[in-house]
Amino acid sequence: MSRIITRRRFLIGSTLTASALGLSGCDAPVESPKVQSILKIAEGLTMKTQRALIGDDTLAREFTMADISPTFRANGTRMPDGAQYQDLLSRKFSTWQLEVGGLVVRPTKLSLAALKAMSSRTQITRHDCVEGWSAIGQWTGVPLGAVLNKVGLKPEARYIAFHCADEYEKTLDGSGWYYESIDLVDAFHPQTILAHSMNGRDLEVPHGAPLRLRVERQLGYKQAKYLMRIEAVADLSGLYGGNGGFWEDRGYEWYAGI
Repeated sequence: MSRIITRRRFLIGSTLTASALGLSGCDAPVESPKVQSILKIAEGLTMKTQRALIGDDTLAREFTMADISPTFRANGTRMPDGAQYQDLLSRKFSTWQLEVGGLVVRPTKLSLAALKAMSSRTQITRHDCVEGWSAIGQWTGVPLGAVLNKVGLKPEARYIAFHCADEYEKTLDGSGWYYESIDLVDAFHPQTILAHSMNGRDLEVPHGAPLRLRVERQLGYKQAKYLMRIEAVADLSGLYGGNGGFWEDRGYEWYAGI
């Protein structure tokens, strides 16, 4: 039986971090290849140690309806301004489809109606933002594992990448589009869902309509909004900056476990 953990109950104290190395206020050393290599090793140790101690299937704490926050701030983009998203929004997402591809046996596209017709999970969990705020909300959606089972992963697939409709930064090379990724342990975790509803209603635009990722054992920046495409990949090096996420390409940790 899965154990239930309280968020922030366990933070690895023995693993190296940027602050432990005395680098938190110094950009130049952090950007050096040697230090980056050390930090990646430390991050990997954090993930392995945390999972070894609490287990791959341990559930993040779930709450009751009475615990739902009266106000839930929207993190990141609140309204994607791209023409494609604006067109989908004007049609109330009736023509939107989630593309699922990459290293899969049966690439497919799923409409919002098709996703809502699949078996769903509802969970009341706490969203912890890296900026220091938290809020509790109710999320309903399709377990990501069910979608991956539907398309079938190829043996070489190791990560699931999420491509979004929000261009967080305007860049010439396209690296400003928001994206995220998780490994297969988190992808098949029972609380990892593709959420289409929040607090009993369809997602509103500031919270990621029509579909967002909820990976409840990680910080808020991993909860990708405005999903357009899911891609199974063997490694992360071919995705934009090669670090597995928009913020990770800018120095954040790829594994944001809490």
